[in-house]
Amino acid sequence: MAVTTLEGNLARVREEIASVQAQEGVRQVVRIVAVTKGHPPIVAREAVSAGIHDLGENRVQEAVTKLEELRDLSATWHLIGHLQTNKAKYVPGRFGWVHSVDSVRVVDALERALERNGEGVPLQVLIQVNVAGEGQKTGCDPEEAAQVVARVEGASHLEVSGLMTMAPYTSDEHVQRDVFAGLRRLRERLESSGSRLPELSMGMSGDYRQAVAEGATMLRLGTVLFGERPS
Repeated sequence: MAVTTLEGNLARVREEIASVQAQEGVRQVVRIVAVTKGHPPIVAREAVSAGIHDLGENRVQEAVTKLEELRDLSATWHLIGHLQTNKAKYVPGRFGWVHSVDSVRVVDALERALERNGEGVPLQVLIQVNVAGEGQKTGCDPEEAAQVVARVEGASHLEVSGLMTMAPYTSDEHVQRDVFAGLRRLRERLESSGSRLPELSMGMSGDYRQAVAEGATMLRLGTVLFGERPS
C-alpha cells in the first residue's frame, strides 16, 4: 500500500485515540503495534517509514522468513499469536516482546530457549488471559494468571511487563468494554500483591476505541492501518 495512505490511516487512529481519551478522562500513553501478519515485507518497511517501530506477527514460521529479509529494519518485533512450546526456540534474537504467554509451560520453554541462546537482554512478556472465557481462544484463566506471573518473575531471562487479552468477535461495545475492564481489574489485583504490570495489550482494529477507554497501553492494529490482507 502507499505510504501516504498508511500515514493518513495512522493519523486517523491517533485522532480517535486522543478523542476517546478526552471523552473518558484517561491519559495513558498508547503504543501502536502494527500487525504485519499476512502482508509482504514491504509493508513492514512502509510502517517504519510512517513512524511505527513496533511490528507484530502472529505465526512464528511466517515471521522467521520475513524477519530474515528485514534484518536491516529498525523495528521492535512483537509475537502476538499463540506460541507452542516447541516453537519457543525461534523467539531469541528475533522478538523483543511476546504477548501470548499463557502457561507456566510456555514460560519454561522460553526461559530454556533464551538460556541456550545466551541472550543478555530479558525478553519482555505479557500474560495472555482469556477474560471472556471463550473455549476457542487461548489464554490462561484469570484465576491462573498470578501463577504464570510468578513463574516469569522467577525466571532469569524473562521480564513480565503486563497482561494481554482479546475481546469476543462482536459489535456489542458493552461486551467489549466489559472484557477490557476485566483485564484492567485483574492487573490492579495482581499489582496489589506486589507485581509490576504496566502494560495492557488489548484492542484490535474493530474494538481499539473501547480498549483505549478501559486503559489499553498497547493496541494490535492491522486492517485499520493497512486494509485487508492479500488473499
